[in-house]
Amino acid sequence: MVSLTHPGRSGGSSATVSVTATHIAPFVCENAARLGQKAAQEDEVAGISKSETLNRLSEKTQLTKKQVGLVLEELAALAYKEARNGFTFPGVGKLVIVDRKARIGRNPATGETIQIPAKRVLKFRIAKQAKDSTLAKRGK
Repeated sequence: MVSLTHPGRSGGSSATVSVTATHIAPFVCENAARLGQKAAQEDEVAGISKSETLNRLSEKTQLTKKQVGLVLEELAALAYKEARNGFTFPGVGKLVIVDRKARIGRNPATGETIQIPAKRVLKFRIAKQAKDSTLAKRGK
């Protein structure tokens, strides 16, 4: 049991409130359930961190984390350099440059039509093998 006492204004009477575990238990349980659901949703979205990736790869390959980090940095540098020609990461996907046409869009705030210029964008196309194995594990 917790007792809270609040003194009155200008020396007036004070109020004491007693709260027991039975009073707050429903609120604690409800909030814990909400937090648990939120954490579960975040786990699905968050994925794996860089340090965890380095840990797992170093265990699997018997290389140090530093060596694995250098390999990943070189892989990224190679992907940046070769993206113009299309860089394929076997079993995962491919980096490609796509030319988008000019088009007419709409400003959502005002509803005014605007001209969107043509541009080049970098896209990552997921390999079929990666899609199939990932979606099969999640049951979708």
